[in-house]
Amino acid sequence: MLDAVVVGAGPNGLTAAVELARRGFSVALFEARDTVGGGARTEELTLPGFRHDPCSAAHPLGINSPAFRAMPLERYGLQWLQPELPMAHPFPDGTAAVLARSVAETAASFGPRDAGAYRRLVAPFLTRWDTLVRDFMSLPLTALPRDPLTLARFGLAGLPPSTWLMRRFHDERAKALFSGLVAHVIAPLDGFATGAIGLVFALSAHARGWPVARGGSQSVSDALAAYLKDLGGTVHTDYEVKRLDDLPPARAYVFDTSPTALARIAGFGRTYDGYRYGPGVFKIDYALDGPVPWTAHEARRAGTVQIGADSAEIGAALNTVYRQGRAPDPPFLITVQPGVADPTRAPEGKQVFWAYGHVPNGWTGDLTDAIERQLERFAPGFRDRILARATAGPPELAARNANYVGGDIATGAASGLQLLMRPKLSLFPYHTPHPAVFICSSATPPGPGVHGMSGHNAAKAVWRRLRHR
Repeated sequence: MLDAVVVGAGPNGLTAAVELARRGFSVALFEARDTVGGGARTEELTLPGFRHDPCSAAHPLGINSPAFRAMPLERYGLQWLQPELPMAHPFPDGTAAVLARSVAETAASFGPRDAGAYRRLVAPFLTRWDTLVRDFMSLPLTALPRDPLTLARFGLAGLPPSTWLMRRFHDERAKALFSGLVAHVIAPLDGFATGAIGLVFALSAHARGWPVARGGSQSVSDALAAYLKDLGGTVHTDYEVKRLDDLPPARAYVFDTSPTALARIAGFGRTYDGYRYGPGVFKIDYALDGPVPWTAHEARRAGTVQIGADSAEIGAALNTVYRQGRAPDPPFLITVQPGVADPTRAPEGKQVFWAYGHVPNGWTGDLTDAIERQLERFAPGFRDRILARATAGPPELAARNANYVGGDIATGAASGLQLLMRPKLSLFPYHTPHPAVFICSSATPPGPGVHGMSGHNAAKAVWRRLRHR
């Protein structure tokens, strides 16, 4: 009998399997797709030689992840590549604010009235970043914080709505950039703990950047899988699990799936009926005949580019999706241009590029024209560079990855109490109604992102149970 079976080979499932194998447990991992990866994959979606990341592409949480940093993933081919600027936020007048590795450079891009306010905001946390990130990404309520004073100070700044935090800024440049950071989790700007979201992304950039993985996000997943195999774990792909009886006997089962899928497979009935799925995204992957012609020169040097004219436009786009259930026009866009740091992604002189806008959960419309009109505002002539495009709305995203219910790439709304307490109100979020079944997907704390910490935390819960049996 195996010690543990893991279902789903996304970053969290892979991490959970690795953590258990590192501690001497026998582990087998089962994945429905023909390759491992989940939200960290790389495929030729458009033309031969153009390597696209269907979901996650830039990895501020990955390079800062305590779980990943404790593993020798570089031995298995993972190489982080840093763009000159982690992120840029251009404006219609051709200028841009930037999120740079340097706090001073970032603050200077906001203008003199907000430079000091930004430095004062991030300074108390940056010097304690490694301890802080471990504290707020660790197993909730079962691990004593290593630096409770800094964690409490972070909570005072981050738990209120981001609109409160942004009151310390006077000018639109800082407000727009920070609003864009919050919008990465597709939550209204005035929601609970949205200030913390913006702070985490900003601090991540200053600490270790927003890198891409050389060769594509698949490199993250492949490195985890190779490490797991070296530890004695086994990986089975093309293996769809429809019920627990489809799996071999084991002392514990760990699911990197949505709560909906887990309830169906394990027969948990209405256990997760209260779990909310959030808005979806409409994503376009482009093969381009050259770099994006951004008007702002800073955007040409950045790996990630946020597109929203000002904080009001960004807030309106989020509210239209989240509160009105409609697709926004103009949409707020998150875009990534991996070729700024990694020329291996496309043939010489060409580029891969992706952009996505937020849409209602399950939306079946086409946002292509609205996205490209928005891009043309900040990069005139963009359409002339397009060689091919691959579009994916909520139905396509859900078909590619069963965890993205209704196109929700966060595997559950990251808003309100569900941002912190997921998949349900519990002191033991990785446990389920069955004592031998656990959940480790992004539907558990600390939530969405390619960081593996949900898998790491769930593995802790599993090995504590196995150790005491």
